[in-house]
Amino acid sequence: MKNKIIKILGLCSITFLVFSCQNLDRPDLDNYPKDANVPGGPLKFYVAFDGTSSNVLMNAVDSIKAKFPSDNPLAAIAGISGKAVQGEKYKYVKYTNANDFAQNAGSFTVSVWAKKGNMGTDHIFSMPAASGYHWSGGSMFLLTEGSVAEPIVKFFVKDASGEKWFEWVPWAPTGFVAGIYDGNWHHLAFVYNGSTSIMQLYVDGQPKTTSEWTGHGNVQLESSKITGLKIGAGPQEFSAAEVQNGASDWLKNSWTGGIDQFRMYTTALSAADVQNLYTKKK
Repeated sequence: MKNKIIKILGLCSITFLVFSCQNLDRPDLDNYPKDANVPGGPLKFYVAFDGTSSNVLMNAVDSIKAKFPSDNPLAAIAGISGKAVQGEKYKYVKYTNANDFAQNAGSFTVSVWAKKGNMGTDHIFSMPAASGYHWSGGSMFLLTEGSVAEPIVKFFVKDASGEKWFEWVPWAPTGFVAGIYDGNWHHLAFVYNGSTSIMQLYVDGQPKTTSEWTGHGNVQLESSKITGLKIGAGPQEFSAAEVQNGASDWLKNSWTGGIDQFRMYTTALSAADVQNLYTKKK
């Protein structure tokens, strides 16, 4: 009987190790943030940027399913909570995917802490797509432009049935969101509710104006068309010649500010949930 118990415990240990490590991109682990979400929960992708390894790739570790970036040339800086990364022209953090976010994002929330003291056309994140899928080169991205006095924010989504620019601009009823490019950390949350077709923008925990995808309903991202996830750059790639010659393009530009606590949920977070992210610096 004792031998049978030992064998069963051994089998359970092996099974646990297999399922715990099945989504690791790199086998050599150092300290990294513990999983902040139960398996199957709505938080599908979370980058804390708080890894303590000397390996620069591991220092931009995803706390959900321990997915390491395939490329991370960005420097670590002090973040809103622990460490963050400093964006740089032509550089960004690259992941193979956002786990199963695309397959389940009928409603969704993208949450991020960002810091920038100057303005230009660039991107906090993007999900690039296969060649020919869309003229932009992407399935989803967050574009910023305008000026420090009148910052512009545009959240683009392309799915199986259409495309939408959710915009906060001076010339539209949504207006622009003043003060977010003042060189300080600000929390941004983009909450799309598939039941209402409305995206709510929150800044520092407070609801701002909404943008509606009239009559659209749940988003239907085409995961087979999405080729990765970039944190800190647009969906298109610069060529080596463009980098060498100092070229710039609004669909390729990289974010040159700070990024921290990047999260992707497959649910529309409540106002209380977003406020909690802000007050707890999550």
